[in-house]
Amino acid sequence: MVMQRWVPFAEMRRAQENMRRWRTSFGGNGDSEVGGWGASLDVAREGDNYIIQVSLPGVGPDNIDVTVEDNVLTIKGSTQSEHDNKEREYLIRERQVGSFHRSLRLPDTVDTESINPSYKDGVLTITIPKAESKKAKHLKVLAN
Repeated sequence: MVMQRWVPFAEMRRAQENMRRWRTSFGGNGDSEVGGWGASLDVAREGDNYIIQVSLPGVGPDNIDVTVEDNVLTIKGSTQSEHDNKEREYLIRERQVGSFHRSLRLPDTVDTESINPSYKDGVLTITIPKAESKKAKHLKVLAN
């Protein structure tokens, strides 16, 4: 008997891959998001700004669309598919291809007119400042 270390996250990844294959076999694209894959992202607060970083390896900035409507930030676009190569038989395929879509509801405290998206090394960074009218105001207490 061979002793093997149990890695629960590896088991979860294997289960997700099996579900993706199952969905694909029934005519879906195997992705968890409707209409494409969901790009991985981080959201952080840095001073008076929210910083959103989205991993989009292999996606050029011309293929990324960032919009804001009714305080909903939407990031969508597409990557080029290599499925057309008939000579290639994939044994493992983990890189996402095709269209992607992510939407986030923004808090009412942000200035949607001053959102600044930038792209470098496969990472889309979106800086969203807090609205001046929503920033904390320091009031001086006067003695009577």
